[in-house]
Amino acid sequence: MNTASLKQDYRERIVPILMKEFGYSSVMQTPKLEKIVLNQGLGMAVADKKIIEVAINEMTTITGQKAVATLSKKDISNFKLRKKMPIGVRVTLRGERMYEFLERLVRVALPRVRDFKGIENKLDGRGNYTLGIQEQIIFPEINIDGITRLLGMNITFVTTAATDEEGFALLKEFGLPFKKN
Repeated sequence: MNTASLKQDYRERIVPILMKEFGYSSVMQTPKLEKIVLNQGLGMAVADKKIIEVAINEMTTITGQKAVATLSKKDISNFKLRKKMPIGVRVTLRGERMYEFLERLVRVALPRVRDFKGIENKLDGRGNYTLGIQEQIIFPEINIDGITRLLGMNITFVTTAATDEEGFALLKEFGLPFKKN
């Protein structure tokens, strides 16, 4: 299945299901996936600058899009943190790359998680979902031999859904393996 097919799957299969389920009168009312944001907070980068470079390279490899460093907003002396120091890495995916990443996440990466029983089904109240991953090595693009430390990340799925029910239904149809209640 190529990326165009996931987009096509949305148009041909998911939209009619959501329209029927929520009783929309127009195709334009159906919620859609707007963007996927990957974020890594790297507090330990204060001590070692190379961590940010490694994280940017890994995130770029995973997503196929250049990652950017996130900078601190203020000084915090207890953490030896200065304003504008790099303390994280993020990527925002839209369009084709977003569908491509979603497909790889659902079909390849998540099944590689040890003792995987599904992901939590708690949305944020506005139809968006954030998934926390403990290790970046679940992605096949990462060479395990070149890993110095395991880094987790947050993956946020931003939808146009108005409610959690609509967002949940959309993400479930896209194939996210939510836990059964």
